[in-house]
Amino acid sequence: ADLPTVGDWVLTAPADENDPGSVTIEITLDRLSKFSRKEAGDRIGEQVIAANIDTVFLVSGLDVNFNVNRIERYLVLAWASGAKPVIVLNKADLCDDTADRILQLKAVSMDVPILIVSAQTGEGIDLMRPYIELGQTAAFLGSSGVGKSTIINALLGYERFDTRDVREGDSKGRHTTTFREMCRLDSGGMIIDTPGMREIQIWTDESSLARSFSDVEDFALLCRFRDCQHNSEPDCAVLQAIEKGELQVTRLESLRKFQQELAHLIEKQDASARAEKSKERKKRK
Repeated sequence: ADLPTVGDWVLTAPADENDPGSVTIEITLDRLSKFSRKEAGDRIGEQVIAANIDTVFLVSGLDVNFNVNRIERYLVLAWASGAKPVIVLNKADLCDDTADRILQLKAVSMDVPILIVSAQTGEGIDLMRPYIELGQTAAFLGSSGVGKSTIINALLGYERFDTRDVREGDSKGRHTTTFREMCRLDSGGMIIDTPGMREIQIWTDESSLARSFSDVEDFALLCRFRDCQHNSEPDCAVLQAIEKGELQVTRLESLRKFQQELAHLIEKQDASARAEKSKERKKRK
């Protein structure tokens, strides 16, 4: 996580006086924001996908790729990043009921902007440009096949990134983009393209998680007991809001799921830290 990544600002020095293009990174400047996830697999560590981003475009397809739970998970990571999330629903030309999809997302997105676009027809592409003006950096995140590279090509005005058709039947992509890359728009804004992520394990903390579920937390502040678990306690404002239809029960269920996942992550981090300390003590002996 401490190594330089796409979007980092670094100070460099010449590595070889005979090779002007060869440099050594001396210092990585402090990051203003970073989009991170837990490393894939069993490793307990942070993987920084992109740094110093102002806007995170969370891209989803309006075809069979559309998945509210996946977008909700991306939002949790986006709020923890320090960047502003914007949901981009691509392939509007393939969907006859975008209003219903937006309604489904409103339950989890709160006030996050939702843009409807079609990279194929150009519909809605200009709605994204105000987020990538001079001095602004935006990262595109989403699973394979949602059209991130196609959207970026449309914004650039030329075919910078390779694209492929998705598989028929499940609309899954083929990982056309295999590495992260940053490029510059004519406006002076910067865009970071990323490979599709099949595994999205959270890397966050309790405060960022609470911000992602501020709709639940706002009602929780009105509960009689400060340590209310929202199960069967008297005068639980969260349960009352669910009964009145002011809050969807799925939001409370999602929050509990993420809290359990975060607790499990913290437990594994603590175990890993203890193991490292044990190794260090054995080395000293």
